Amino acid sequence: MRRGLLGSLIFVSSLLGGAPLSAASFSLTSPEIQAAIRFGQRAIVNEEFDREWKLTSASGETLKVVTPFFRLVFWADLRGGREDFARWYQPVLVVQGKAEIKPDFVQNERTALRQADGRFLSRSIYAFPANDLDGKGRVTLLVRNSDDKEVARFVVDLSAMR
Repeated sequence: MRRGLLGSLIFVSSLLGGAPLSAASFSLTSPEIQAAIRFGQRAIVNEEFDREWKLTSASGETLKVVTPFFRLVFWADLRGGREDFARWYQPVLVVQGKAEIKPDFVQNERTALRQADGRFLSRSIYAFPANDLDGKGRVTLLVRNSDDKEVARFVVDLSAMR
């Protein structure tokens, strides 16, 4: 996809020749620069700055939401009783009024880390297409085991995220 985009950009550039592109700007104005600096400074000193991007389930598992432009990515820290407990986990995204959305990418940790309490911690990554999602809606990430039994559930309010 990137190669095609680059080729298209080169083609359009050759058509335009040396004509300036007044509509495209990759620089910030002075007030925009100052606002970006203030925003970044708050992020560094405030421990709760990104709290809406991190969720904890009722059973203590955690989820981090990462949102590239073209898909919705979750980093799930899940707990289980064996080193390979998460190997066959399958996530789905539930959106009200729609069929379950299957992931584009699944990476379950095959050898989870033993924790002090004797349980194991698996760090899994799940990516879903985001093109049909409402950025102001709610989605539910369900993680199921190989017997189709729900092992984790996270309700994500996309409207609360900056």
